[in-house]
Amino acid sequence: MKTFGTSGKSLPTDHPERFALMNEAHARPTEDLPKRARISYIVLFGELGADPVSDLCARYECEPPEDGANHFSVDLGPFRMKWERHTEFTRYWFFVSAEPKEKPFSTFALAAVPQDWLSGLSGEIMVANHVELLPLPAGKLDEAKLGKEFFDGNMLIGADLTGGLARAYSDFRAHADGFGRVLVYERDMAPRQRGRTVQRLLEIDTYRMLALLAFAMTRRLAPLLSSFEQELTGITAEMRGADETKEPALLDRLTLLHADIVQEHTRTQFRFSAARAYSQLVEERISELREHRIEGLQTFGEFIDRRLTPAMRTCEAAANRLGTISERVARATQLLSTRVDISREKQNQALLESMNRRARMQLRLQQTVEGLSIAAITYYIVGLVNYMAKALKTSGHLPWSETVVTAASIPIVALVVAWGTHRVKQSLNED
Repeated sequence: MKTFGTSGKSLPTDHPERFALMNEAHARPTEDLPKRARISYIVLFGELGADPVSDLCARYECEPPEDGANHFSVDLGPFRMKWERHTEFTRYWFFVSAEPKEKPFSTFALAAVPQDWLSGLSGEIMVANHVELLPLPAGKLDEAKLGKEFFDGNMLIGADLTGGLARAYSDFRAHADGFGRVLVYERDMAPRQRGRTVQRLLEIDTYRMLALLAFAMTRRLAPLLSSFEQELTGITAEMRGADETKEPALLDRLTLLHADIVQEHTRTQFRFSAARAYSQLVEERISELREHRIEGLQTFGEFIDRRLTPAMRTCEAAANRLGTISERVARATQLLSTRVDISREKQNQALLESMNRRARMQLRLQQTVEGLSIAAITYYIVGLVNYMAKALKTSGHLPWSETVVTAASIPIVALVVAWGTHRVKQSLNED
């Protein structure tokens, strides 16, 4: 229990995740940007540690991020840096101020960052962009001139944003230095509003690229799916005419095929799920821009939708195709397993019938041996009776002929021996 305020009232203890979840609403805050600024933006895929940030802070003698931090922002003097760690990527923002009359893209914010530190970063570059933020001029902008001067003559994508308070252009291409370019003009926006606008534009490109990772995987997966379908078609065709001797081999082939499909499903499931999430984030960021068309140009939403949506549908189709193949293989495996089980049941039934025949034969043999045993025992006992009768006749104690006595003892002895054998057999059966 803990006390509340100055009243001293007791309350239950806090949930261990309460403050972490509360602070999550304030995680990765937007940077305040001046009217004229340069930004360099890098997304590294797979690089998740904060050690590079701590090393850079040590160079400029400032406090590093706390252990376990997922975001960090610091002014290092020559430039300002913002670092964010996400589930599978890390991104860096570098900000520098610029003079109002400086030509856009004449230099970059990244030039102020120590080059040896940049070369020591791990991970792989997924997204890299230079952004120029400057005031919106009073006159009409010449998009053809902007494209030729700042975007190597490439086709521009642009729109008025946030109700006409900003205008942005990009060509979504990598230039000679490997970086894309975004040109943003603003008019009477608040510093935090400028930061949100730039962040949305860069996140659209970031999440678009991360979503398209699944599309690249889908291209590599397509031939494998075709081979799975061909193998399944061949096995099912052989199943129709297969006899009992071929069914186990077909079942082994189906089992191996199913194992390969499950392996691919496990390998691709996360990427397909992540693509759906990233695609949804792209749609949300585009809607937050509140775009208005510039005559003659595609908006950011139109450009992204025209290229990203077909790719995502292809990925969804591949995921569904893989799931369908898996279900078909499972059904074929179940069907063939049933056939194999029925064949085994028939074999077991034939084996049981053979065992029954053998048991009946053994019983008959046992009965035959049992009858012969009764006859043999009777024969030997009657012989003993004959010897006794002769002895008694010779001594004068037997008034009848020994032959008569011997003949009369035969049925008696046979009945006694048969009764005794039956009792022994009954006792054995009871045990």
